[in-house]
Amino acid sequence: MAEILLDPDIRFWVFLPIVIITFLVGVIRHYVSLLLQSDKVVDSNALQTSQMLMRSRHLRENGRYIPTKAFYARKHFFNDREKGYFTLKQKTTETQQPKNPMSDPSMMTDMMKGNLTNMLPMIVIGGWINWAFSGFLTTKVPFPLTLRFKEMLQRGVMLPSLDAAWVSSVSWYFLNVFGLRSVYSLILGQDNAADQTRAMQDQFSGNAAAMAQQDPAKAFKAEWEALEMYSYKFALEGVEKEVFSASHEDLSTTTLQ
Repeated sequence: MAEILLDPDIRFWVFLPIVIITFLVGVIRHYVSLLLQSDKVVDSNALQTSQMLMRSRHLRENGRYIPTKAFYARKHFFNDREKGYFTLKQKTTETQQPKNPMSDPSMMTDMMKGNLTNMLPMIVIGGWINWAFSGFLTTKVPFPLTLRFKEMLQRGVMLPSLDAAWVSSVSWYFLNVFGLRSVYSLILGQDNAADQTRAMQDQFSGNAAAMAQQDPAKAFKAEWEALEMYSYKFALEGVEKEVFSASHEDLSTTTLQ
């Protein structure tokens, strides 16, 4: 197949406009998300639960660096079979009906706002770019690709004989949607709403966190069992003698010199 030469005007009327439009839409989405963002009410019980589970996990991970008496005092506070924190919490939460996070109106409103500011602009702008710049080739990747990449990089251009390294206008738009995250972080900061990938990750992680909060009794029971099975061994046993002997050897070497 003969080599394809692109019209230089494509760079100014197709390639760069798609980049600029995608970037500006991301910036607008960021500030609209800030305007629509509602103040979240912190649930004191949920916050206390997460902090206690975190403290217990830190005790299991770093407990070997504290004295034996201090470790078992903390373990007694969490795992005492009569008055331990996890024991009492298991009895309390087992009798409570798990709260369905999907029934929370504020959470449903936040999900609708997230879909409105994230998915709707991408669908609308993507459809408009598909209509306005349909059929254009914008650029070519500097390395060969297999035919499997044609469906991803050549949306809107149905040419079976075309090299898979060419990128169509629609595919170029989607590459910019997910490829401008570093530019957004540089201009808008790390915690920005313009990054489409971050927005999707936050949505999935938020759904997972909501599912995890449905049954705290299982979390208390799992942490109680993990702390109960933890084998404690003081990691700093005899460290004073080692430090004293090392300092004594250094002092002796200095004196001899």
